[in-house]
Amino acid sequence: MAAGEPGAVEDGDRKGGLRAALGGLTTRGRSFLAAGLAAAVCAYVLGQGDLLRVGLLLAVLPLVCVTVLYRTRYRVTGTRRLSPSRVPAGAEARVHLRMENVSRLPTGLLMLQDRVPYVLGPRPRFVLDRVEAGGRREVSYRVRSDLRGRYPLGPLQLRLSDPFGMCELTRSFSAYDTLVVIPRTVPLPALRLAGEASGYGDGRQRSLALAGEDDIIPRGYRHGDDLRRVHWRSTARHGELMVRREEQPQRARCTVLLDTRQIGYQGAGPDSAFEWAVSGAASALVHMLERGFAVRLLTDDGSAVPGEGTDGYAGSTQESADSAGLMLDTLAVVGHSDGGGLSRAHDVLRGGSEGLLIAFFGDLDEEQTAVAARMRQRAGAGVAFVLDSAAWAGDESAEGAADDRLRRLRESGWTAVPVEPGDELPELWQVAGGMRTDTPSAPSGGATGFAGGWS
Repeated sequence: MAAGEPGAVEDGDRKGGLRAALGGLTTRGRSFLAAGLAAAVCAYVLGQGDLLRVGLLLAVLPLVCVTVLYRTRYRVTGTRRLSPSRVPAGAEARVHLRMENVSRLPTGLLMLQDRVPYVLGPRPRFVLDRVEAGGRREVSYRVRSDLRGRYPLGPLQLRLSDPFGMCELTRSFSAYDTLVVIPRTVPLPALRLAGEASGYGDGRQRSLALAGEDDIIPRGYRHGDDLRRVHWRSTARHGELMVRREEQPQRARCTVLLDTRQIGYQGAGPDSAFEWAVSGAASALVHMLERGFAVRLLTDDGSAVPGEGTDGYAGSTQESADSAGLMLDTLAVVGHSDGGGLSRAHDVLRGGSEGLLIAFFGDLDEEQTAVAARMRQRAGAGVAFVLDSAAWAGDESAEGAADDRLRRLRESGWTAVPVEPGDELPELWQVAGGMRTDTPSAPSGGATGFAGGWS
């Protein structure tokens, strides 16, 4: 087998050598070879010519099969396609494999095997009959994982066998693909914010860019612009028609904060508190992007996603689907941090200009509760979903301490909602809206707060 397109099988008769080919003898082939050698020795000792011929036949047959298989000269290429390449945890993806014989000779019996991580299921194997010259075969299999992550698929392996089953040679493709298993997301109730501008999406605001004749921000003339908006002074300066940009849309901002501290969570697995928090953060950021917000994902160690551009938020300069995909890919591989505090995330938030802050906290001690309380002052409005380790671990002795932390968060301005095992985020989202009885005034700088609760 010789290499062809990307993903083609390596040259099967030069790379491993004859010794490697002999290593491909099957149990049947080794048995024939051993029996033949034993018969030949017995024939020599006993002087039996007929037995010697039988022994030579038994010994030569597997060697001939090895030689023929070793010197086979045909080319096989393969491609793999994932549908889709990004799936939520618990959902299935289908993997399509296509093999094509690009040589002038038909192939023998082929066994196709794809290497997949054990969490995706058993290793798929397919038996392909003789593939004619220029022919192709297509097979598919399904993979599924309850655990989020990035899983490599491949390389694809072909096992070539002779008609007598004496020898099998395995060749591998060089290419592999990656399946991204993202956290589960759930639809959330709509959120109504102050400063909505109809026609610009929920959460949008308009800010005047013109405060006087000297503060004009012009832009180039576009077909259909009103000629009354032409600014002649800027036109003379730039040498082309310029118009006044009297008002520009500004997206309301939202930061989704995910607490990943290892000391804040107990347990592991798909039903653990940490996985609930990751899934909740994914649902919140997708929901806010769909509502027209400029969103960023922030973790307790201060890492922000996407964190690029002048404002560090996704959605204003990128398509919402691309922005959501980037952050979901990050959540697919996020793990516990070694840090013990929220101070880095607190430092990333700038005072009073961050708009809406949605946080998913693990267990908070007194010190971290105080940091979270100060963090609320750096946002226009804040909603915190607090997962208590004691409740998830079944320990009711710390219930009073958890209630005290929730009270302190609420006193600092958070809409704090406790999360217990089995709770669903859409119901808690509505509970948070019902708990909201007052609206803090939105700070200057275009930050957005709640008005009239959630709907």
